[in-house]
Amino acid sequence: MDSRRKVITALGGMVAAAALAACGEAPVGSVANVSKTHAQGGAPGGPLTAGTGGAAGAAKEVSDPQEASSFPVPASVHHAAAASPATAGAEVIAAGAPSDAEVRRELSQMQALERSAKQAQQQRLTPVPGGESIGGNGTLPITQGIPEVIQKVIAGANEIADFPYVFGGGHVSFVDNAYDCSGSVSYALAAGGLLSSPETSGELESWGAPGPGRYITVYANAGHTYMYVDGILYDTAGRSGVYASRWQVSSVNNSGFVARHWPGL
Repeated sequence: MDSRRKVITALGGMVAAAALAACGEAPVGSVANVSKTHAQGGAPGGPLTAGTGGAAGAAKEVSDPQEASSFPVPASVHHAAAASPATAGAEVIAAGAPSDAEVRRELSQMQALERSAKQAQQQRLTPVPGGESIGGNGTLPITQGIPEVIQKVIAGANEIADFPYVFGGGHVSFVDNAYDCSGSVSYALAAGGLLSSPETSGELESWGAPGPGRYITVYANAGHTYMYVDGILYDTAGRSGVYASRWQVSSVNNSGFVARHWPGL
């Protein structure tokens, strides 16, 4: 009877551990379970990490099934750390209450900016050879005709659009020198004030409200996540190279993913 009880207890522990698994969740301050492990050292320009820190934690991770198409980098590749997402989104500032003349002038300027942005976007939305990343400098133009929070999300996404991919990157802190799929989405959402701490792909399955949104839709499952912002795909999988943009030209098959949006957006 005692031996049977021990077997049942062990099996129960294995099931519980599997249930906790989700993309990007690594023991905080450790890269021991990160696939293609990299040397620790989170200083700007130091070896790429999977997010290094000091606090203890026991969350677990599972491998991103699309990691191979995200160009994981070797330990020899170096990249500076990102700015805080709050700083990245700060370039979009809400306007005060303008006069009628200012409204007309701003409307004219906005229309000109929209035309220019659309032209620039059309030029950039051509995939770079080797994948689906957009060309140009890899960033998406920010138009003024969309909600400010979406402008900030785009600004945040632009901030790390060409950062390398490391599984687990961007989870101990928003500030890192490489980001995985959920770390990338978390950073951009935080820039718009839609997230207060990094979340794994599994956690993003319950972010916001169910279903697609008008301006932003996050797609997530236990192993991978990506999003559409103002109709453009932001994804680590399918990029054209190590430093290619996360903004991509084409769409992907969303089957098997949970669609989430922020209420009103």
